[in-house]
Order: sequence, then C-alpha cells, then structure tokens
Amino acid sequence: MFGDLAHDTAAAPDAPMLPSAHRVRARTVETADAVTLSLAPLGAPRPRFRPGQFMMLYAAGVGEIAISISGDPTDTAGELVHTVRKVGAVSRALHDAAPGAIVGVRGPFGAGWDLESCTGRDLVIVAGGVGLAAVRAAVLGAVAARGDFRRVVLVVGARRPAEILYRRELQDWADGGVEVRLTIDQPVQGWSGPVGFVTEPLARLDLDPGRTTALLCGPEAMMRFSARVLLGKGIRPPDIRVSLERNMQCGIGLCGHCQLGEILLCRDGPVLDYAVAGPLLHVREL
Repeated sequence: MFGDLAHDTAAAPDAPMLPSAHRVRARTVETADAVTLSLAPLGAPRPRFRPGQFMMLYAAGVGEIAISISGDPTDTAGELVHTVRKVGAVSRALHDAAPGAIVGVRGPFGAGWDLESCTGRDLVIVAGGVGLAAVRAAVLGAVAARGDFRRVVLVVGARRPAEILYRRELQDWADGGVEVRLTIDQPVQGWSGPVGFVTEPLARLDLDPGRTTALLCGPEAMMRFSARVLLGKGIRPPDIRVSLERNMQCGIGLCGHCQLGEILLCRDGPVLDYAVAGPLLHVREL
C-alpha cells in the first residue's frame, strides 16, 4: 500500500479513512521502550491539531493504532510529533521505524484539552508514565501562551527516573514558567528527588479551587486517585479533565470499539471532564 501512498502526494488530508504518507524525519530515543518520531508530510499537511487530539498511525503490513499528538500546537510547518511506546505489534513497528521510513497518518481526531477555556486560571497538569506524551502538547501550548494563565504546574510520576519522558525538556519548561514536580514510585540509587505516587506531590499543592483547571493523563487508577485528591481540595468535577484510552480503530465513531457507556471516545473524547468520566470510571470492567 505504501508504495502507492509514498508517491501519491495528492492523497486528501481531510479524508478521514484515507491515510496520507509521512516520512520519518527524526527519531529520538526517550526511554528503553519509547521513542519520539517527527513525521514530515509528503503531500499536503494534515489539518492543524489541538492539544489532546490523536492521530491514527499506520505501519505498512502490520496495522493501525491511535497515538496522541505530542507536538507543538504553535508549529505551522505541518510536521507531526508522536511519542510511541512499544507494547504490541503495531507500536513496535512504529517504534522501530528509522528515519526515511514511511508512516501512514489519519486525523486529527477527538476532543482536545481546550486550553482556551483555561485562560486566566491556574493550570495543573498531572501525568503518569507515558501519559506525559498526551499532555506534552498542552505544556508546550501553555509555555507559548504563558501570559494567558496565572499559574502552570506540571506533576510527573514514573516508576523509575529512566522512565521519565522528555528529560531534556523539563528544564526548558521550568525556564518557560512551568512549576515542574517530579516523583518516582520506588527509591533508587542516585535519585535525590521525591519518592511516592504522583498523588503525593499533588496533595501538597496549595491550590485556588475556584480558579484551577486540572488535566490528567496516565493509568486509569492514577487518574481516579488524582481526581479524588483534587476533588478533596474543592475543585469541581467539570474543572478536572482526563484523557481516556480504549480500542480505537476507525477514529470517527463508526466502528464502536472505543465505546465507554454511551460515549464513543474517538468522537466524544479522548478528553472528558470528570463530571462525565468519573461515574464511568467507577464501573467495573466498563
């Protein structure tokens, strides 16, 4: 298929079921099992994305999966940035794609973090593990428009220091006005920072509940416990937003594989406020 796609620069970027060809321009190793791919369009660029949206990435002969967009939302060059962790056949093929390889792209799809609605408020971003990839665009957007927000706090949790994504960028974000708080689950030699689950530094934050919006991404248990901490501080459920994952196959609400209750996450999510998501996340095996 990609033999044709790579030469068909007229592939319509707005056709939801037709992947357009992108070439891997750069591949950056983040951790032992995660890389960041910079994808340059071979034809017309995809439509502009919003932080929190995702793309369907296609590895020729293997399959297609949904991956959050991790790039800078202010970049107008048309390049896409995705951080991929190898956990299955498709993600492994994408993870291993070398510069020059061709990747199929559909999207962008889904609802984003809606940073515009956070103007004039404190912004608390909480990420667990690879969930940091799904909020990176929001962090970059907040740094680019730092004057639009009062306080910007990024709380990042990981099992070990070696599993923290974007280690080279954290200081840049701090220099850009973001309060960066890191924690790891278990003590390891050489680590002098906080140890404990991500809820612990979150619980220590002094927040203004009436003027705070929180963005959460990570394992569902982490998001539930983090939301509980924020609710305990008086933050309203509509001001807590979570990014959820399910089996997304079409990206446009047709196949139904990503259904969560009455919601289709590819269409109505992946970002939902906790007034909607909270009751669903407390239903076992939903």
